[in-house]
Amino acid sequence: MSLAPQLLAILVCPKCKGPLENRERETTLVCPSCRLAYPVRDEIPIMLIDEASPI
Repeated sequence: MSLAPQLLAILVCPKCKGPLENRERETTLVCPSCRLAYPVRDEIPIMLIDEASPI
């Protein structure tokens, strides 16, 4: 999975609006503040709080 750097630069956590950490190996975007992992499916970040899983 390789998300475009421009996309990663504008994505924020939908819950707290904080920065996200790209974890390519796990195919997730992680919010360290909320401790939520948002899945990335077919190179599309699923930025829905209901779809996030706790870390």
